[in-house]
Amino acid sequence: MAHIDYYLGTISPWCYLAGNRLEEIAARHGAQITYRPLDLLQLFDRTGGIRPADRHASRMEYRAQELPRWAAYLGLPLNLKPAHWPVNMAPSSYAIIAAQAAGGGDLAGLVQAILRAVWADQRDISDDAVIRDLLGASGFDPALADKGLFVGAETYGRNLEDAVQAGAFGAPFYVVRETKQRFWGQDRLDFLDRHLAGA
Repeated sequence: MAHIDYYLGTISPWCYLAGNRLEEIAARHGAQITYRPLDLLQLFDRTGGIRPADRHASRMEYRAQELPRWAAYLGLPLNLKPAHWPVNMAPSSYAIIAAQAAGGGDLAGLVQAILRAVWADQRDISDDAVIRDLLGASGFDPALADKGLFVGAETYGRNLEDAVQAGAFGAPFYVVRETKQRFWGQDRLDFLDRHLAGA
């Protein structure tokens, strides 16, 4: 059975645009997914990337064209300038880490709900009340937002280190453990699908 490490940033529009395609691919091939939220801005710093606030105007202008293009293509709502962006990724990341450890709910649904909260629903994912609401709506105990904060912080930091070691430098970033094949971006999911099919 293949195992996919999914490195994600909970404020990434590209992670949002991935939707549930990773989960569909994994189900088709009997693969497992480990969700590994991390501090995406620090990942940029560590691997030669540039934070959005520091990018050249040409890059940001292109981004402003490309994001709506992809959203329309995928049929997903998108607020190009969310009311709450950028925000602290730690609370939402800790919630994903705690939910993954606890089990019993819809983890993929939680990840997608957090991303949708930013890019479609204009919600502040650094707000504990929002996190508790999203946990509950995804079948998890809302109290997970307040539990295991030390473990969450430790895992969040380790995810960053592991991402750097695995060769990740952006998000979404997918690494197939068994083959060390890496796929960067929601627009590379078809290649991940082909790889898992043995193509």
